[in-house]
Amino acid sequence: MTTATLHLRREWPLLVVWASAGAWSFQGKGWISSLSGMPAAFGSLFWICAAILFAAFAVVRHADVLAERFGEPYGTMILTFSVISLEVLMIGSLMLQGEQPTLARDTMYAVMMIVLTLLLGVCLLLGGLKFSEQSFNIRGAGSYLSMIIPLALIGMVLPDFTKSGSLGEFSTGHAVALVILSVAIYAVFLLVQTSRYRGFFTAPEEESPHAGETSPHGNGLHTVLLLAYIVPVVILAKQLAGVLQFTTTATGLPVAIGGLIVACLILAPEGLTAVQTALKNQLQRSVNILLGSVLATIGLTIPAALGIGLYTGQTVILGLGAPEILLLFITLMVSMLTFGQGHTNMLQGAIHIVIFGVYLFLIFD
Repeated sequence: MTTATLHLRREWPLLVVWASAGAWSFQGKGWISSLSGMPAAFGSLFWICAAILFAAFAVVRHADVLAERFGEPYGTMILTFSVISLEVLMIGSLMLQGEQPTLARDTMYAVMMIVLTLLLGVCLLLGGLKFSEQSFNIRGAGSYLSMIIPLALIGMVLPDFTKSGSLGEFSTGHAVALVILSVAIYAVFLLVQTSRYRGFFTAPEEESPHAGETSPHGNGLHTVLLLAYIVPVVILAKQLAGVLQFTTTATGLPVAIGGLIVACLILAPEGLTAVQTALKNQLQRSVNILLGSVLATIGLTIPAALGIGLYTGQTVILGLGAPEILLLFITLMVSMLTFGQGHTNMLQGAIHIVIFGVYLFLIFD
Protein backbone atom coordinates (compact mmCIF):
# COMPACT_ATOMS: atom_id res chain seq x y z
CA MET A 1 0.00 0.00 0.00
CA THR A 2 1.46 3.35 -1.03
CA THR A 3 2.12 6.24 1.31
CA ALA A 4 -0.47 8.37 -0.50
CA THR A 5 -3.14 5.68 0.01
CA LEU A 6 -2.31 5.43 3.70
CA HIS A 7 -2.69 9.18 4.06
CA LEU A 8 -6.07 9.14 2.32
CA ARG A 9 -7.28 6.38 4.66
CA ARG A 10 -6.79 8.83 7.51
CA GLU A 11 -9.71 10.83 6.14
CA TRP A 12 -12.32 8.48 7.64
CA PRO A 13 -13.55 11.31 9.93
CA LEU A 14 -14.85 13.02 6.78
CA LEU A 15 -17.46 10.26 6.43
CA VAL A 16 -18.41 10.52 10.10
CA VAL A 17 -18.76 14.30 9.96
CA TRP A 18 -20.82 14.36 6.76
CA ALA A 19 -23.01 11.46 7.93
CA SER A 20 -23.72 13.30 11.18
CA ALA A 21 -24.41 16.55 9.32
CA GLY A 22 -26.77 14.75 6.95
CA ALA A 23 -28.64 12.99 9.74
CA TRP A 24 -29.11 16.19 11.75
CA SER A 25 -30.00 18.16 8.65
CA PHE A 26 -32.94 15.86 7.85
CA GLN A 27 -34.02 14.82 11.35
CA GLY A 28 -32.63 17.52 13.62
CA LYS A 29 -35.83 19.52 14.11
CA GLY A 30 -37.76 16.40 15.06
CA TRP A 31 -35.08 15.17 17.41
CA ILE A 32 -34.76 18.55 19.16
CA SER A 33 -38.54 18.97 19.54
CA SER A 34 -38.77 15.47 21.06
CA LEU A 35 -36.09 16.06 23.69
CA SER A 36 -37.69 15.33 27.04
CA GLY A 37 -34.87 14.54 29.44
CA MET A 38 -31.27 15.26 30.18
CA PRO A 39 -29.87 11.90 29.00
CA ALA A 40 -31.23 12.52 25.50
CA ALA A 41 -30.08 16.16 25.57
CA PHE A 42 -26.55 15.30 26.69
CA GLY A 43 -26.39 12.46 24.18
CA SER A 44 -27.38 14.80 21.34
CA LEU A 45 -24.94 17.43 22.59
CA PHE A 46 -22.13 14.87 22.77
CA TRP A 47 -22.87 13.63 19.23
CA ILE A 48 -22.82 17.09 17.66
CA CYS A 49 -19.76 18.26 19.63
CA ALA A 50 -17.83 15.08 18.80
CA ALA A 51 -18.58 15.51 15.08
CA ILE A 52 -17.50 19.15 15.19
CA LEU A 53 -14.30 18.19 17.03
CA PHE A 54 -13.50 15.57 14.39
CA ALA A 55 -13.90 18.26 11.74
CA ALA A 56 -11.90 20.85 13.68
CA PHE A 57 -8.94 18.51 14.25
CA ALA A 58 -8.94 17.55 10.57
CA VAL A 59 -9.05 21.22 9.52
CA VAL A 60 -6.03 21.98 11.69
CA ARG A 61 -4.21 18.87 10.42
CA HIS A 62 -4.53 19.95 6.79
CA ALA A 63 -3.82 23.58 7.65
CA ASP A 64 -0.67 22.48 9.49
CA VAL A 65 0.63 20.69 6.37
CA LEU A 66 0.09 23.86 4.35
CA ALA A 67 1.64 25.91 7.15
CA GLU A 68 4.80 23.80 7.09
CA ARG A 69 5.16 24.24 3.35
CA PHE A 70 4.63 28.00 3.28
CA GLY A 71 6.76 28.76 6.37
CA GLU A 72 6.39 31.60 8.85
CA PRO A 73 4.55 33.91 9.14
CA TYR A 74 2.30 32.55 6.37
CA GLY A 75 2.04 29.16 8.05
CA THR A 76 0.57 30.53 11.24
CA MET A 77 -1.74 32.77 9.21
CA ILE A 78 -3.13 29.75 7.33
CA LEU A 79 -3.70 27.91 10.60
CA THR A 80 -5.29 30.96 12.24
CA PHE A 81 -7.62 31.70 9.34
CA SER A 82 -8.70 28.06 9.14
CA VAL A 83 -9.70 28.06 12.81
CA ILE A 84 -11.23 31.54 12.78
CA SER A 85 -13.37 30.58 9.79
CA LEU A 86 -14.85 27.80 11.93
CA GLU A 87 -15.56 30.31 14.70
CA VAL A 88 -17.19 32.89 12.44
CA LEU A 89 -19.28 30.28 10.63
CA MET A 90 -20.41 28.65 13.88
CA ILE A 91 -21.33 31.95 15.53
CA GLY A 92 -23.08 33.12 12.36
CA SER A 93 -25.06 29.88 12.09
CA LEU A 94 -26.03 30.00 15.77
CA MET A 95 -27.08 33.65 15.54
CA LEU A 96 -29.27 32.98 12.51
CA GLN A 97 -31.19 30.29 14.41
CA GLY A 98 -32.76 32.73 16.83
CA GLU A 99 -32.37 35.71 19.12
CA GLN A 100 -29.10 35.15 20.95
CA PRO A 101 -27.83 38.70 21.60
CA THR A 102 -24.89 37.72 23.85
CA LEU A 103 -23.64 34.65 21.96
CA ALA A 104 -20.87 36.42 20.04
CA ARG A 105 -19.70 38.28 23.16
CA ASP A 106 -19.69 35.17 25.33
CA THR A 107 -17.80 33.17 22.70
CA MET A 108 -15.18 35.88 22.06
CA TYR A 109 -14.66 36.46 25.77
CA ALA A 110 -14.33 32.69 26.32
CA VAL A 111 -11.78 32.45 23.48
CA MET A 112 -9.73 35.28 24.98
CA MET A 113 -9.75 33.79 28.47
CA ILE A 114 -9.04 30.23 27.33
CA VAL A 115 -6.15 31.31 25.10
CA LEU A 116 -4.57 34.05 27.22
CA THR A 117 -4.90 32.19 30.52
CA LEU A 118 -5.36 28.41 30.19
CA LEU A 119 -3.55 27.56 26.92
CA LEU A 120 -0.83 30.15 27.34
CA GLY A 121 -0.39 29.12 30.96
CA VAL A 122 -0.07 25.43 30.07
CA CYS A 123 2.46 26.22 27.32
CA LEU A 124 4.61 28.32 29.65
CA LEU A 125 4.30 25.94 32.59
CA LEU A 126 5.16 22.76 30.65
CA GLY A 127 7.79 24.54 28.58
CA GLY A 128 9.34 25.97 31.74
CA LEU A 129 9.39 22.58 33.45
CA LYS A 130 11.16 21.02 30.47
CA PHE A 131 13.49 23.81 29.34
CA SER A 132 13.67 26.14 32.38
CA GLU A 133 13.38 29.28 30.20
CA GLN A 134 12.13 29.75 26.66
CA SER A 135 12.64 32.70 24.35
CA PHE A 136 10.47 34.39 21.76
CA ASN A 137 10.59 37.45 19.54
CA ILE A 138 9.46 40.28 21.80
CA ARG A 139 8.72 42.57 18.85
CA GLY A 140 6.21 40.13 17.39
CA ALA A 141 4.42 39.60 20.72
CA GLY A 142 4.33 43.36 21.22
CA SER A 143 2.78 43.81 17.78
CA TYR A 144 0.04 41.34 18.61
CA LEU A 145 -0.71 42.93 21.97
CA SER A 146 -0.74 46.44 20.48
CA MET A 147 -3.67 45.24 18.36
CA ILE A 148 -5.41 42.98 20.87
CA ILE A 149 -5.62 45.46 23.75
CA PRO A 150 -7.35 48.40 21.99
CA LEU A 151 -9.64 46.18 19.87
CA ALA A 152 -10.71 44.15 22.91
CA LEU A 153 -11.45 47.22 25.02
CA ILE A 154 -13.19 49.08 22.21
CA GLY A 155 -15.27 46.09 21.17
CA MET A 156 -16.19 44.62 24.58
CA VAL A 157 -15.92 47.46 27.11
CA LEU A 158 -16.76 50.66 25.26
CA PRO A 159 -20.38 49.59 24.49
CA ASP A 160 -21.13 49.86 28.21
CA PHE A 161 -20.27 53.57 28.14
CA THR A 162 -21.70 54.86 24.84
CA LYS A 163 -24.82 57.02 25.02
CA SER A 164 -26.38 56.49 21.60
CA GLY A 165 -27.06 52.75 22.01
CA SER A 166 -28.60 50.56 24.71
CA LEU A 167 -26.41 49.29 27.54
CA GLY A 168 -23.81 46.95 26.13
CA GLU A 169 -24.94 47.55 22.56
CA PHE A 170 -23.53 49.75 19.81
CA SER A 171 -25.84 52.02 17.85
CA THR A 172 -26.18 51.36 14.11
CA GLY A 173 -23.74 54.15 13.25
CA HIS A 174 -21.18 52.98 15.79
CA ALA A 175 -21.55 49.37 14.62
CA VAL A 176 -20.93 50.29 10.97
CA ALA A 177 -17.91 52.41 11.93
CA LEU A 178 -16.43 49.62 14.09
CA VAL A 179 -16.88 47.03 11.33
CA ILE A 180 -15.01 49.21 8.85
CA LEU A 181 -12.25 50.22 11.28
CA SER A 182 -11.70 46.67 12.61
CA VAL A 183 -11.38 45.13 9.15
CA ALA A 184 -9.13 47.99 7.99
CA ILE A 185 -6.72 47.81 10.91
CA TYR A 186 -6.57 44.01 10.69
CA ALA A 187 -5.70 44.31 7.00
CA VAL A 188 -2.89 46.71 7.92
CA PHE A 189 -1.61 44.20 10.48
CA LEU A 190 -1.56 41.42 7.87
CA LEU A 191 0.37 43.71 5.53
CA VAL A 192 2.91 44.39 8.28
CA GLN A 193 3.15 40.71 9.18
CA THR A 194 3.83 39.59 5.63
CA SER A 195 6.07 42.39 4.36
CA ARG A 196 9.07 44.23 5.74
CA TYR A 197 8.33 43.34 9.38
CA ARG A 198 7.85 39.60 8.93
CA GLY A 199 11.06 39.06 10.92
CA PHE A 200 9.13 40.16 14.03
CA PHE A 201 7.18 36.88 13.88
CA THR A 202 10.01 34.41 13.34
CA ALA A 203 11.75 32.39 16.01
CA PRO A 204 15.05 33.35 17.64
CA GLU A 205 18.03 31.44 16.27
CA GLU A 206 18.45 29.27 19.33
CA GLU A 207 15.10 27.57 18.94
CA SER A 208 14.84 24.30 17.09
CA PRO A 209 13.24 24.58 13.65
CA HIS A 210 9.61 23.83 13.03
CA ALA A 211 9.15 20.38 11.56
CA GLY A 212 5.52 19.68 10.79
CA GLU A 213 3.78 16.72 9.22
CA THR A 214 4.99 15.61 5.80
CA SER A 215 2.48 14.57 3.14
CA PRO A 216 2.77 13.15 -0.38
CA HIS A 217 -0.30 15.08 -1.53
CA GLY A 218 -0.31 18.47 -3.22
CA ASN A 219 -1.50 21.75 -1.75
CA GLY A 220 -4.67 21.61 -3.86
CA LEU A 221 -5.90 18.36 -2.30
CA HIS A 222 -5.19 19.57 1.23
CA THR A 223 -7.12 22.78 0.50
CA VAL A 224 -10.10 20.84 -0.87
CA LEU A 225 -10.15 18.49 2.13
CA LEU A 226 -9.83 21.44 4.52
CA LEU A 227 -12.93 23.04 2.96
CA ALA A 228 -14.75 19.70 2.92
CA TYR A 229 -14.40 19.50 6.70
CA ILE A 230 -15.49 23.11 7.26
CA VAL A 231 -18.82 22.92 5.37
CA PRO A 232 -20.55 20.30 7.59
CA VAL A 233 -19.61 22.31 10.68
CA VAL A 234 -22.03 25.01 9.51
CA ILE A 235 -24.82 22.42 9.25
CA LEU A 236 -24.05 20.98 12.67
CA ALA A 237 -23.80 24.44 14.27
CA LYS A 238 -27.41 25.14 13.30
CA GLN A 239 -28.55 22.08 15.26
CA LEU A 240 -26.20 22.85 18.15
CA ALA A 241 -28.17 26.02 18.88
CA GLY A 242 -31.38 24.11 19.66
CA VAL A 243 -29.66 21.46 21.76
CA LEU A 244 -27.72 24.06 23.76
CA GLN A 245 -30.85 26.09 24.41
CA PHE A 246 -32.73 23.04 25.72
CA THR A 247 -29.77 21.90 27.82
CA THR A 248 -29.09 25.25 29.51
CA THR A 249 -32.80 25.81 30.17
CA ALA A 250 -33.35 22.33 31.61
CA THR A 251 -30.27 22.41 33.83
CA GLY A 252 -30.41 26.08 34.85
CA LEU A 253 -26.81 26.61 33.69
CA PRO A 254 -25.72 30.16 32.77
CA VAL A 255 -26.25 31.21 29.16
CA ALA A 256 -22.49 31.93 28.93
CA ILE A 257 -21.89 28.16 29.02
CA GLY A 258 -22.97 28.08 25.38
CA GLY A 259 -20.19 30.47 24.41
CA LEU A 260 -17.69 28.45 26.46
CA ILE A 261 -18.66 25.22 24.69
CA VAL A 262 -18.35 26.82 21.25
CA ALA A 263 -14.95 28.29 22.19
CA CYS A 264 -13.68 24.92 23.45
CA LEU A 265 -14.76 23.17 20.24
CA ILE A 266 -12.97 25.76 18.12
CA LEU A 267 -9.78 25.97 20.18
CA ALA A 268 -9.21 22.29 21.05
CA PRO A 269 -7.04 21.34 18.04
CA GLU A 270 -5.25 24.69 17.82
CA GLY A 271 -4.56 24.63 21.55
CA LEU A 272 -3.11 21.13 21.31
CA THR A 273 -0.83 22.30 18.49
CA ALA A 274 0.36 25.24 20.59
CA VAL A 275 1.17 23.02 23.58
CA GLN A 276 3.00 20.49 21.39
CA THR A 277 5.17 23.18 19.79
CA ALA A 278 6.03 24.63 23.22
CA LEU A 279 7.18 21.17 24.33
CA LYS A 280 9.45 21.08 21.26
CA ASN A 281 11.02 24.38 22.35
CA GLN A 282 9.26 26.23 19.54
CA LEU A 283 7.68 28.85 21.78
CA GLN A 284 7.65 31.47 19.03
CA ARG A 285 5.24 29.38 17.00
CA SER A 286 3.06 28.82 20.08
CA VAL A 287 2.99 32.58 20.65
CA ASN A 288 2.07 33.19 17.00
CA ILE A 289 -0.72 30.61 17.14
CA LEU A 290 -2.22 31.78 20.44
CA LEU A 291 -1.96 35.54 20.04
CA GLY A 292 -2.87 35.28 16.37
CA SER A 293 -6.01 33.38 17.33
CA VAL A 294 -7.06 36.03 19.86
CA LEU A 295 -6.39 38.86 17.41
CA ALA A 296 -8.33 37.17 14.62
CA THR A 297 -11.21 36.48 17.02
CA ILE A 298 -11.50 40.14 17.98
CA GLY A 299 -10.59 41.64 14.63
CA LEU A 300 -12.85 39.43 12.50
CA THR A 301 -15.57 37.95 14.73
CA ILE A 302 -16.75 41.31 16.07
CA PRO A 303 -17.27 42.73 12.54
CA ALA A 304 -18.94 39.47 11.46
CA ALA A 305 -21.33 39.45 14.43
CA LEU A 306 -22.17 43.13 14.03
CA GLY A 307 -22.64 42.64 10.29
CA ILE A 308 -25.07 39.76 10.86
CA GLY A 309 -26.92 41.85 13.44
CA LEU A 310 -27.23 44.79 11.05
CA TYR A 311 -28.37 42.55 8.19
CA THR A 312 -30.96 40.58 10.17
CA GLY A 313 -32.01 43.30 12.61
CA GLN A 314 -30.93 41.21 15.60
CA THR A 315 -29.67 42.77 18.79
CA VAL A 316 -25.95 42.14 19.35
CA ILE A 317 -24.75 42.85 22.89
CA LEU A 318 -20.95 43.06 23.09
CA GLY A 319 -20.44 44.92 26.38
CA LEU A 320 -19.17 42.80 29.28
CA GLY A 321 -20.35 43.00 32.88
CA ALA A 322 -18.27 44.70 35.57
CA PRO A 323 -16.61 41.50 36.94
CA GLU A 324 -15.70 40.36 33.41
CA ILE A 325 -14.27 43.79 32.56
CA LEU A 326 -12.04 43.70 35.65
CA LEU A 327 -10.83 40.19 34.84
CA LEU A 328 -10.17 41.20 31.23
CA PHE A 329 -8.01 44.12 32.45
CA ILE A 330 -6.08 41.78 34.77
CA THR A 331 -5.54 39.28 31.95
CA LEU A 332 -4.28 41.94 29.54
CA MET A 333 -1.96 43.48 32.14
CA VAL A 334 -0.46 40.11 33.08
CA SER A 335 -0.04 39.28 29.38
CA MET A 336 1.84 42.55 28.86
CA LEU A 337 4.22 41.63 31.69
CA THR A 338 4.65 38.08 30.40
CA PHE A 339 5.51 39.20 26.86
CA GLY A 340 7.55 42.19 27.90
CA GLN A 341 10.78 40.36 28.70
CA GLY A 342 11.57 38.09 25.75
CA HIS A 343 11.86 35.02 28.00
CA THR A 344 9.28 32.97 29.90
CA ASN A 345 9.32 30.55 32.82
CA MET A 346 6.97 28.22 34.67
CA LEU A 347 5.95 30.84 37.28
CA GLN A 348 4.36 33.00 34.60
CA GLY A 349 2.47 29.97 33.32
CA ALA A 350 1.11 29.19 36.79
CA ILE A 351 -0.16 32.77 37.17
CA HIS A 352 -2.07 32.58 33.88
CA ILE A 353 -3.69 29.29 34.90
CA VAL A 354 -4.84 30.81 38.21
CA ILE A 355 -6.59 33.59 36.29
CA PHE A 356 -8.40 30.96 34.20
CA GLY A 357 -9.65 29.38 37.43
CA VAL A 358 -11.12 32.75 38.43
CA TYR A 359 -12.81 33.01 35.03
CA LEU A 360 -14.46 29.62 35.53
CA PHE A 361 -16.02 30.38 38.90
CA LEU A 362 -17.16 33.84 37.70
CA ILE A 363 -19.30 32.13 35.06
CA PHE A 364 -21.46 30.73 37.85
CA ASP A 365 -21.56 33.96 39.87
